[in-house]
Amino acid sequence: MQICRTVDEMRAATRAVKNASPEGAKRLGFVPTMGALHDGHMSLVAQAQENADAVAVSIFVNPTQFNQPADLDSYPRDDARDLAMLEAAGVDLVFLPDVETIYPPGHETIVETTRLANILHGAVRPGHFRGVTSVVTRLFNIVQPDVAVFGEKDYQQLQVIKRMVADLHMPVEILAGPTCREADGLAMSSRNQRLSAEDRAAAVVLSQTLNAAAVLVKSGTSVEDLRDMIANSIDAEPRASLQGLDTVTPETLENLHGALTQSVAVMLSVQFSDVLLIDQKVLTP
Repeated sequence: MQICRTVDEMRAATRAVKNASPEGAKRLGFVPTMGALHDGHMSLVAQAQENADAVAVSIFVNPTQFNQPADLDSYPRDDARDLAMLEAAGVDLVFLPDVETIYPPGHETIVETTRLANILHGAVRPGHFRGVTSVVTRLFNIVQPDVAVFGEKDYQQLQVIKRMVADLHMPVEILAGPTCREADGLAMSSRNQRLSAEDRAAAVVLSQTLNAAAVLVKSGTSVEDLRDMIANSIDAEPRASLQGLDTVTPETLENLHGALTQSVAVMLSVQFSDVLLIDQKVLTP
């Protein structure tokens, strides 16, 4: 496994990997991460391996997608552990840049989806998705992958990335990785490490609520009644504070109203002490 820390190193490494086969250029898969890896990340790596000849992973805690400096400072970091996991998984390349490499001194260019970045979860965290698209554009330009895998748990992020790639004609296929969950149903997330024992126990309310919502949608309901049920379920957990509840069309993220006759993406943002967790599920009547 080759570890690269500069743009020139990474570009040289990806060129070498792509041109290593005498039969023709290899297909390069890519999984961008912020480290603190868990089984959810590794499932994305496995999916990339299934769809490419070689796989690159980036580890970069992106400062421009954090709204609160304290949140950035407290984000878990363990490069040695992450690298050991990636090597064990058979990853070919790892890009491990510092902030100045991704954002050179005097940088002033941003990339933003104007509508998708500023609705729903983007309204809860202003500027968050602008940071995501700006860093992913930089990473795509450096790594130059043929396919990249993003998790469905960050559902709005997935749609934002798809829109950006389509709008800018980027030659990258975007694949969605299913949400991986702990045994009790909590969606795997690096942020889970920051939960107290009490908040960790309470956090299962997200998946429990989504499961109950799926049953309600199957039995027939309206968007308004679905939203009431979800809000009441979250509010019944005293350690949980509902920050965002979105019931939208799965692809365009348009708000839905009235009787549910089509699939609905339910996205939750819930605060536990100083940790914001998200979860989602696409529900079908």
